[in-house]
Amino acid sequence: MAAANSLATAFLGAAAAAAAAKAEPFRANRPSKSTASPAFSFRVCQRGVAFVGSRRGAVRRSPRCEVQVDIKEKAAASISAIEQFKISADRYMKERSSIAVIGLSVHTAPVEMREKLAVPEAQWPRAVGDLCGLNHIEEAAVLSTCNRMEIYVVALSWHRGIREVTEWMSKASGIPVSELRQHLFMLRDGDATRHLFEVSAGLDSLVLGEGQILAQVKQVVRVGQVSGGLGKNIDRMFKDAITTGKRVRSETNIASGAVSVSSAAVELALMKLPKPHCGSARMLVIGAGKMGKLVIKHLAAKGCKKVVVVNRSVERVEAIREELKDIEIIYRPFSQMHSCAAEADVVFTNTASETPLFLKEHVQVLPTVSEDVGGVRLFVDISVPRNVGSCVASHEHARVYNVDDLKEVVEANKEDRLRKAMEAQTIITQELKRFEAWRDSLETVPTIKNLRSYADRIRASELEKCLQKVGEDALTKKMRKAIDELSTGIVNKLLHGPLQHLRCDGNDSRTLDETLENMHALNRMFNLHTDQKAILEQKIKAKLGKTQG
Repeated sequence: MAAANSLATAFLGAAAAAAAAKAEPFRANRPSKSTASPAFSFRVCQRGVAFVGSRRGAVRRSPRCEVQVDIKEKAAASISAIEQFKISADRYMKERSSIAVIGLSVHTAPVEMREKLAVPEAQWPRAVGDLCGLNHIEEAAVLSTCNRMEIYVVALSWHRGIREVTEWMSKASGIPVSELRQHLFMLRDGDATRHLFEVSAGLDSLVLGEGQILAQVKQVVRVGQVSGGLGKNIDRMFKDAITTGKRVRSETNIASGAVSVSSAAVELALMKLPKPHCGSARMLVIGAGKMGKLVIKHLAAKGCKKVVVVNRSVERVEAIREELKDIEIIYRPFSQMHSCAAEADVVFTNTASETPLFLKEHVQVLPTVSEDVGGVRLFVDISVPRNVGSCVASHEHARVYNVDDLKEVVEANKEDRLRKAMEAQTIITQELKRFEAWRDSLETVPTIKNLRSYADRIRASELEKCLQKVGEDALTKKMRKAIDELSTGIVNKLLHGPLQHLRCDGNDSRTLDETLENMHALNRMFNLHTDQKAILEQKIKAKLGKTQG
């Protein structure tokens, strides 16, 4: 039934948007731009009525004639909109909205593709707004990290919703849909929820059990709360995913001994340096965010005594310096990045820059590093989008490693963490059942509202008939109030039992099954589906009438 409400909202929203901006075409079939000013007419689509441009030719019409034609077209469109609603409403009211995840990760796509689809955190609200504006999408959330770009949605229609999100991703990245589909994974309902719970628990990470992803899942909720972009299903799912991630880490110790992306980057760099000179290699870290801080921390743990840090502001570097006392941290402003690289043997990059910081022409002018450390400068880039252009790898005195190259490091202690991952699945299954029970319990909410509305309309109608028979002058204001309270009290007492049998918190599966049976029975007895459909139809007619007026 939630789908039916969204369907009606879509109809009303489309009509309102059409009245506000007649030149806006239906987004699923946008006509080509034209410098001419076309006339506009209604067109009926799956979820509403939209204005579309249509050339009328060179024939001139008087303003009066155009008004008459426009009125006829709008009237015909109104009838068509209602008929379209009647055809599709039954199916949407019976069909439950689907939770879906569409995305790609380090397991399905190379970094070259992931960086094109990456959405910076500052742009998450806008992306969610765009996604929720799609015809069959009710709710949305974006989880974009260095290892994944995943879109979680609640879709009115699984197939149409997936198609719209895929087309949005194609448009945002510039990657053709045919190419994009080769790397995307798509999961539905329970599978989609389980995937998010596994992501939050660190089971889907490149580094099994790593903890940073849990913080990133939390950030999705924080951003959604500030922007107001998360709907109740997505919000609850992400919060339950956070609970799952915490339980897995505290009850299985999957993170003990596990390496993070940052520590794996340090391990990789040390693997590539000649063993005798690892301690003397000059280290440069560009970016002092969370990843940069972890890189410095792991360098210190490996015995590094000095590191140069390039960052846009000094405050973050000073905070890291206060926390990490065992390593000398030298701050340099961003303007000195290339001169600092000239004096470094290993360059770690981890900034949010959407364009490369190092290209081949930058590296060509850098002096060659000492043969003691291998004669080549190492660039370890753990950013997505990448901070080091792929062209740098062709330089004879440079080696470039990105997040996809970390697999060499993480395979070392993967077997032990896989055993712990099996334990984590038990917790994930428990939390998944709890979430699905909660979502099932939501099905009764529309029935509760419809039953209450149905009873209130009958009460109001019968009360009005009674007052008409008695006569307005026969009753005092106090008597009228007493009769109104009497009728309200009778309705409340009659509804108390049925409504109690429709309320369930979703924690008890037996009670939930009984509640859903009661819901279906009441829907049949009082014909609440038809009742709801009639109400929505009246609202659509009224809205279309206003847009024509």
